[in-house]
Amino acid sequence: MDNNVSDPTGAENITWDLSDLYKSIDDPALQNDKKRVRRKADEFVSSYKNKVMEFDEQQMNQALQEYEEILELSGKIGSYAQLIWSTDTSNAEYGKLVQEARELSSEIHQRLVFFDVEWLAMDDEQARRLIESETLEHYRHYLETSRRYKPHILDEKSEQVLSAKKVTGRSAWNRYFDETMGAARFTLDGEELTQQEALSKLHEPERELRKKAHAALTGTFSELSRSMTFIFNTLLADKHTDDRLRNYPSWISSRNLANEIEDQTVDLLVTAVTGRYSLVHRFYELKRSLLGYDQLYDYDRYAPLLETQKQIQWDKARRTVLDSYSEFHPRMGEIAGEFFEQQWIDAAIKPGKRGGAYSASTVPSVHPYVFMNFNGKIRDVQTLAHELGHGVHQYLSREQGVLQAGTPLTTAETASVFGEMLVFQALMRKLDDPREKLALLIGKIDDTIATVFRQVSMNRFEHAIHTKRREEGELTTGEFSALWRKTQTDIYGDSVTLTEGYDLWWSYIPHFLHTPGYVYAYAFGELLVLALYKQYTQSENGFSDAYIDMLRAGGADWPEQIVGKLGLDITKPDFWDGGLSAIEQMIEQAEELAQKIS
Repeated sequence: MDNNVSDPTGAENITWDLSDLYKSIDDPALQNDKKRVRRKADEFVSSYKNKVMEFDEQQMNQALQEYEEILELSGKIGSYAQLIWSTDTSNAEYGKLVQEARELSSEIHQRLVFFDVEWLAMDDEQARRLIESETLEHYRHYLETSRRYKPHILDEKSEQVLSAKKVTGRSAWNRYFDETMGAARFTLDGEELTQQEALSKLHEPERELRKKAHAALTGTFSELSRSMTFIFNTLLADKHTDDRLRNYPSWISSRNLANEIEDQTVDLLVTAVTGRYSLVHRFYELKRSLLGYDQLYDYDRYAPLLETQKQIQWDKARRTVLDSYSEFHPRMGEIAGEFFEQQWIDAAIKPGKRGGAYSASTVPSVHPYVFMNFNGKIRDVQTLAHELGHGVHQYLSREQGVLQAGTPLTTAETASVFGEMLVFQALMRKLDDPREKLALLIGKIDDTIATVFRQVSMNRFEHAIHTKRREEGELTTGEFSALWRKTQTDIYGDSVTLTEGYDLWWSYIPHFLHTPGYVYAYAFGELLVLALYKQYTQSENGFSDAYIDMLRAGGADWPEQIVGKLGLDITKPDFWDGGLSAIEQMIEQAEELAQKIS
């Protein structure tokens, strides 16, 4: 069989049904909603502009309800456009709809920005009375957190200009990046692969295939490096301008504010993780030994331990995830089941489709959708569990309304990583062969290393490029690559040999552009979940119900308060050490299994 062609998995026809949003891009309801949202925005301006600072609690409550209705409509349009486009980024009509949705969103934001400006200009004492009133209890957290932006908001006219320019600035460059990577092809043994297909080869057991896939990816990244360098430089400069205008002290401060976390807490997380890079070195030394290699290269990091990994069918992946979720809590399994039954998942791999995976919350009046590229590997089962964890979280938190359903990124990864852990533990329990147990455990540690240590190393890369761009101006491709190599050498040390081609692998990672500063949230979520799972295994009863309540809370309270109800204190300086120790214990378990089968 050709190494580049995968056997069918049953996911080839798993595509989502977006009709709960709109039936098609020509759906009259879509056109009507575009008109409705503009009309509602005009009515909102007419009713409330220049009056917010004098609001009593009843007036504020009414205004917030109408504000949410407008955001719901705008969000519904934008969600549909983004979802349908991500399945075929080469479709010009879909691209056009995405741009129209972004322009509409910007237009609505420009009309409504007065509401934020006037609310933040309100006297602090009066604002506090509103926040603490019983009438506004449902919106309390939104009102409280929004006041933190008071030092960073500009006047109405300036806010309107920034919103308008974003459409042809940051948003446009991000779309160009996505479409470029979506259209990119990677030549492997004469076959043209998508990025997702090429990246999946790095998880294959045959070393020569991984090496060829690495070369194919590097070759195309090299061809695109000039464009990628320009895109990165432009977006770094754009963020610097925004941060300077809004008086943020550092490149990461706005992200931390949105994550409802203090800069020093993030510093503690980063310091704790980088201080344990020795665990990465220890693990990859073990893996190199188990694989029987003299040297472990960057294209070997995700090599499976067993040569004969069977391809996993979609139906088996579905059963595995649903059984694990249902065993933890029936409601969790029930909600996850709806994603399959109602066609809320798009899993087929196809040309033009974006790489990666995500769960889109859409809007509270509809439901989330899960996007992934299922290739029949064990990691795809874990990805399915991960994204359905997000999906269950987003489904449950809808009751908080559009202003408070979403969670800060720091806790947004909790449900997803916890879902992965449930599935992993279920798979481990079913295995008797120590070799199979070791192979699965090594794969889990691979993912954990990538989620905690690699993401923090990427945070260090982001810190380096933002700082250098601000202090020294535009960066060359070589400068980006040098900073990438430095931060990657820090994490891997001598345990992994980094090839020269790997220097360009910063250029395909979308998080750096779409959501600057995002990546540390993965480490936050993973370490938090390791602590949560320990709580779960040690609790007698009631944990799963409390966990569901935590998901239902969405973003309606501070992260430390929501998590605190499960018995954890994420504000403690040494909190992260517990999660890092759990990773060390997994490595120790792998070492013990390796000794038993040697």
